[in-house]
Amino acid sequence: MNTARIKAYAKINLTLELVGNEGGFHMLDSLAASIDLFDLIVLKKRKDKLSSVTMHGMGSENIPPEKNNALKAAEAFSERFGVNGAEITVYKNIPMGAGLGGSSADVAGVLNGMAKLYGVTDENALGEIADSLGSDTKYMLRGGFVRMRGRGEKLTPTGIAEKLHMLLICPQSDVSTAACYGKYDELPKTLEWRENRTEGCIAALKKKDINGAGRYLTNDLFVPALHLNPDVQKAFEEAQSFSPIAACMTGSGSCVFALFETKELCEWAKSRYKGKFRTIVASTVLPEAEKNGKRWRNPFVLSDGEARLEDN
Repeated sequence: MNTARIKAYAKINLTLELVGNEGGFHMLDSLAASIDLFDLIVLKKRKDKLSSVTMHGMGSENIPPEKNNALKAAEAFSERFGVNGAEITVYKNIPMGAGLGGSSADVAGVLNGMAKLYGVTDENALGEIADSLGSDTKYMLRGGFVRMRGRGEKLTPTGIAEKLHMLLICPQSDVSTAACYGKYDELPKTLEWRENRTEGCIAALKKKDINGAGRYLTNDLFVPALHLNPDVQKAFEEAQSFSPIAACMTGSGSCVFALFETKELCEWAKSRYKGKFRTIVASTVLPEAEKNGKRWRNPFVLSDGEARLEDN
C-alpha cells in the first residue's frame, strides 16, 4: 500500500469537570464523543525517512512547520518504528481553536494513516506517541463515547451507543486553551457541593434518556472562556434561542453546541440562524462492527468504496 486516506473526526465534550491539580496539570473528568465532522488526511509513502505536511483550509496554511503537530506525529512514528516517512496533505474542515479537537484529530489521523501505510498494529505504541503530543490525542485514535480522566489520558469506554444530534455554533475568534486554564485558576471558586455530572450524563445516556442527559451537560471552562472571548457568550445565547434540550461549550471553546432530539430539528435551527458565526449540523459517530462478526472496523480509515468516491 502506497496511499492511505483517513477521516480525522472532531470531538465534543458533553461534560468537562475540573477535579483538582496533579504535577502541575489540571485533572479533569469528561465525557467525550466523536462527531461526524472531520478533516481528510491523505498520506503517500516516501522512499526516505523524511515527512512533509501540506495544510489546506480553515486558515491552517499559516501554521508554521515547527508548530504543526501532524508533522511531529509523522516524524515520531518513523523514529519509533524505523520506517520511512510520508507526504501528507490535510484538508481542514474542523474549525481551529474551537474546542473540537482539530489538532489532536490530525495527529491521530496521521498516526492511523502511517500505521495503515506501514502495517503497524501496535496500538499501545501508537497510544504512547499520541500521549506525547497532547493530553486528549490518545482518545482521538479511536474516539467514540469515552470517559476521560486525569489529563485526558485515562480513558474508559462507556458502552454508550446513542446517536446524538447537535447544531454547532462556531465563532471565528478562538480561545487559547492555556489562557483559558489560566483564567480558571484566577477566578474565585464556589465551595458548595456539586454532584458528579459526568457520571450522571453517562448513566442517563445508558438509559437512552437524552433529555435526562441534557440536564448534566456542563463545562467548568465556560466562565473563563467568557472572560476571554465575548463571542462565546453570544454563541451560547444564540444556541439557547432555539430551545434545544441543552446547550454547552466544548473543550476550552469557542464552539458552542445545541443538543436536539433529532437531526431534522438541527437542520431547522440552522435554517433559521441569523447570526454571524459558522453553523454545522453534526451527529455522534461510533465504530461500526463489520459484518459476519469480524473485528471492529476502524471508523477513521476510509473504506474502499469511500476511497473510490474521493478519487472521483
